Formats: sequence, C-alpha cells, structure tokens
Amino acid sequence: MRAYWSLFVARFALLLQYRTAAMAGVVTQLFWGFVKVMVLEAFFTHTTTAQPMTLKETIGYVWLGQVFLMIVPWSGDREIQQQIRSGAVGYDLLRPTDLYNFWLTRALAMRTAPLILRGIPLLLLTILVLPLIGLSGWSLSFPPSTASLVAFVVSFICAVVLSSAFTMLMTISMMWTISGEGINNVLPTFIVIFSGMIVPLPLFPEWIKPVLNELPFSGLVDQPFRLFTGNLPPDALFNIVLHQIFWIAIMITLGRFLVNRGVRKLVIQGG
Repeated sequence: MRAYWSLFVARFALLLQYRTAAMAGVVTQLFWGFVKVMVLEAFFTHTTTAQPMTLKETIGYVWLGQVFLMIVPWSGDREIQQQIRSGAVGYDLLRPTDLYNFWLTRALAMRTAPLILRGIPLLLLTILVLPLIGLSGWSLSFPPSTASLVAFVVSFICAVVLSSAFTMLMTISMMWTISGEGINNVLPTFIVIFSGMIVPLPLFPEWIKPVLNELPFSGLVDQPFRLFTGNLPPDALFNIVLHQIFWIAIMITLGRFLVNRGVRKLVIQGG
C-alpha cells in the first residue's frame, strides 16, 4: 500500500501544477453554468405541469455539475495509452506492483486533483459570491441538513472510485484497439447524457427513468447531487452506496480481466 500511496501523492502533486488551465476551466464552467441556469429558469417559469424537482434544487444540481465537472471520466489515461502504443508499458510490467492497482491509483489521482483545482473556486463563487452581487436566486445553496451533507460526501467518494473504474476501462481499451480513440470518444458522450450532467435525470421522460436509475452512470452524478440539494433524503444513502459499490465491483472485475488478457496478448518490440 505504501507504493500505491506514494504514486497517488506524486501523481496528485503533478496534476496540481496545471493551475492556469484550471482557472480557464473555472471561467468556462461558470459561463456555461449561467447559460444552463437561465434555460432551466425559463423552463420552470413556463411549465404548466408539476416537476419532480424544484427550481432551487435544479439550480443547485446544475452548479454542482459545473463544480464537479471533472468527476466525469472524459478519457482514459493518455500517458498509459501512449506507453501501450509505443511499448514503453514494458517498464510498468517490470514493477513489483499489481499492474491494475498501479494504473487505478493513477486514475484516482487523475479524477481528484482537477476537482480541487476547479471545484473549490467554483464552490466559493456559487455559494458565497453570487448572493453578494444580488444573484441569490441563482446561487448554490448549502445542503438542507448536516445529514444530507454527510450523505453527499459518502456517496461522492464512491462516485470518484466509480469514475476511476470507468477511466480504467477506457485506458485498457488501448490494448485491444489500434488508436484507442473510439471508446475514448463514444463512452464519455453516453456517460455525460445518462449520468444527468446535461439534464437532471428526474426531468427525463417517465418511461426511461427506471433504466437510467439502474445504470452505473446515475451513481456518478445524479444520486450524489440530489442528496446534496435535498431532492433525495439522507436515508436513501444506503441504497445509493449499495448501487455504486455493485457497479464498482463489476467495473473493477471487468477491468482486471481485460488487463490480464491484454498483457498476455500484448506484443512489445524487442521482447
């Protein structure tokens, strides 16, 4: 475990160096957050039917999506994929560590460091600054109770692990394809749509909600965010975590299987 912790710390510290890119991301995400909030406010103002979320809950959901945008596994680990392409992955095969655990540790750092760089400034802006400039109706509200906050933190930790497991699947795909770009472009699109990052899942048509709630994507965004806003009660945490752990186990099991099979079929020039 000491080796994996050292790798996580080193990778995490390296990713924290990209501060300029993070600040540019903060500005971009703040802009698109305002666009989404305005669209949703227009929708709630003119809708004639009752909605499963209030406007305040939906605005909070949108801002959480902008704050924690990097929870979405947008791609696999590009460095590892390049190593697989070039054959430099042979160095990782020589390390006295489990290959899947080694790469998963990198994925965990990859998913968490950007959250801190972008998330903390956006949280401060949306929770504290917007009310000060007269936009309290568009701001992100605190969870309705301490229990809701604790439930969100627990479920969000599971969401980070689930996202890292998805990242691993995209990384490993390089062992089975020529360029590795196919799954890295297609899978994130499905995840963004079906996790609730674009439109909150409760606003989807009734006939598809049962399917979306059972898919692993809801455990990345929808369920943790609804716990934060109070749309889901804290006592829903047990079922949410159970759902997340179920899919984490499946993703990690599948990832380990693909790594073991991929290593056996991997051809590296020079041996």
